[in-house]
Amino acid sequence: MEHDVRPWGSYTVLDEGEGYKVKRIEVLAGKRLSYQRHARRAEHWYVVRGLARVTLDGVDHDRGAGEAIDIPLGAAHRVANPGSELLVFVEVQRGDYLGEDDIERLQDDFGRA
Repeated sequence: MEHDVRPWGSYTVLDEGEGYKVKRIEVLAGKRLSYQRHARRAEHWYVVRGLARVTLDGVDHDRGAGEAIDIPLGAAHRVANPGSELLVFVEVQRGDYLGEDDIERLQDDFGRA
């Protein structure tokens, strides 16, 4: 299983196959991922713990445990953890290419844009 630690938390790849990848993503309290978009994949996020503040094409959506949101192909998006506990969500990626280099960072708190 692939596991990667990032400045905002970590992710673990749970499963992958032709045209899909499933990740468990943990976001530390007060942190957020880069505002980004993907050219070749769409994503579905299902929150299992904590509160996710999802920015989708400039509009914020809050999702709690048991709630989900879809990230369409090409949509600008980010997830933040505004709470005081760990945010955990499952991300299902679908597309013809699922590499980590299919990320266009529009804004980033860690100097990666």
